[in-house]
Amino acid sequence: MINVTILPATEEEKSWTAVLLAGSEPWLTLGTTLEQCNKVCRDAEYLLFIAHEDGLPRGAIIIHPRGLAGSPYIKSVVVDADHRDRGIGSALLEFTENHFREISKHLFLCVSSFNTRAKKLYEKRGFTQVGEFQDYIIKGESELLMHKSLG
Repeated sequence: MINVTILPATEEEKSWTAVLLAGSEPWLTLGTTLEQCNKVCRDAEYLLFIAHEDGLPRGAIIIHPRGLAGSPYIKSVVVDADHRDRGIGSALLEFTENHFREISKHLFLCVSSFNTRAKKLYEKRGFTQVGEFQDYIIKGESELLMHKSLG
């Protein structure tokens, strides 16, 4: 796996993450605005961690620590397009699993049904689909609820 350092986001990195989210899938297809992304990146209810390689931000993960039935919920994972397929997303997920393992038995996330690349990553990391919200954001598409046991 790639050698990255994962740290809480600085104010500058919160802005970087918002721009990255707003310009990436699935957020483009979902119609998520830069303003909405900035709001989430600065919401005190969420934890925002940045994966750094050679001191530069390469990816981010946004987590609500008690988001679903009191268990951590991964709201978003994003990796800079020039640095995808190198293990940064997996490193962010592994970091999150390790961060919460001692305080939670479960970890949840949703993935858009059209985001097959992300769904494959989550399945590779041990997440399984436990629910489906049909036509939740986009008519004809679903948000797939995924779970991983940390226990």
